[in-house]
Amino acid sequence: MILIELLTPPGVLAAGQRERLARRMIELLMTSDRPDASHAPEVIDSAQALTQVLVHEPATWVVGGKQPVNPADPPRYLVRVTAPAAWRKDMSAHAVDRLTQALVEAETEAGRDPERLRHDPHAWIHVIGVSEGSLGTMGRPMGSLDLLQHLTDPHRDTIARMSAETLPPGKVIDPVCGMTVDLGTTDLILEYEGTLYGFCNGQCRRIFADEHGVPLTA
Repeated sequence: MILIELLTPPGVLAAGQRERLARRMIELLMTSDRPDASHAPEVIDSAQALTQVLVHEPATWVVGGKQPVNPADPPRYLVRVTAPAAWRKDMSAHAVDRLTQALVEAETEAGRDPERLRHDPHAWIHVIGVSEGSLGTMGRPMGSLDLLQHLTDPHRDTIARMSAETLPPGKVIDPVCGMTVDLGTTDLILEYEGTLYGFCNGQCRRIFADEHGVPLTA
């Protein structure tokens, strides 16, 4: 579903560091600092299971047409995140922030100055959207809506049992992905059998509408 490729000069990270950084990238990308902005834990687990990290060490790395990057200099990083194009815009700012944070932690562990990654362009994050119909698994193309349905279907009953009693007034749980939604700030709503539902994005709303036969007027 999501592919993270990390390019780093040869020898900068030992094998154990590469593995820890890869795991941390997945963890940070798939979670939020705000509990009310996170999907249901079961959905996050499913998303993490479909996220892959590849670490590359290019034999040649030249910046600005000058000499190749010196291994003795503070290392440069390039991270490419490939995801369905329909998700790219919403996830880009989060991906840049969280993946930079993972690199900052790796720099701290290595005993280097981590703050340079926030003051100098030594870490670039590229978020790339894959057009609909160009992503596939299990022998068939998978659009962004198909992927979201695949991630949430096994957990829909669990999400339906999530209690909203502790939520502030005006907030509800997205019945598809389990995220908390503020009814006062979203127009992504549907009424079904006398209950008003809110959704974190249009795709969750579309899945719910299709499954319950609710017509979408907008």
